[in-house]
Amino acid sequence: MKTIDELQEEVIDEFSDFDDWMDKYQLLIDLGNEQEPLDAQYKNDQNLIDGCQSRVWLQADLVDGKIIFQAESDALIVKGIVTLLIKVLSGHTPQEILDSDLHFIEKIGLKEHLSPTRSNGLLAMIKQMRMYALAFKTKQEVK
Repeated sequence: MKTIDELQEEVIDEFSDFDDWMDKYQLLIDLGNEQEPLDAQYKNDQNLIDGCQSRVWLQADLVDGKIIFQAESDALIVKGIVTLLIKVLSGHTPQEILDSDLHFIEKIGLKEHLSPTRSNGLLAMIKQMRMYALAFKTKQEVK
């Protein structure tokens, strides 16, 4: 199993193949399109992320001590962004997720190429993923 940092490096490498931002946006859209659609039962208000301009649903399940994230968005670029976050964070323990420093977002230049509303949405997605990690960690400690 690769670490969160190793996965971030893979994403950085993948994006460094392209100089043009139109190509990078296309890569994001392709990534989003490759993602499995989210099961309809998870497309509920409880899973909607606040702070995103487009609609993003995030489902998190704790499986054998690791969090498995699934998500979907009705906007192509946003779907690509959440796919990247899942690629990096899904399958790790709550503690690993809480300890992670998601430097890949700046390294691939994503932050500066997003509109302010999308940027806020990205932060909202990360915040929500960390909230799930914190909730699962707390639950584990209570047992």
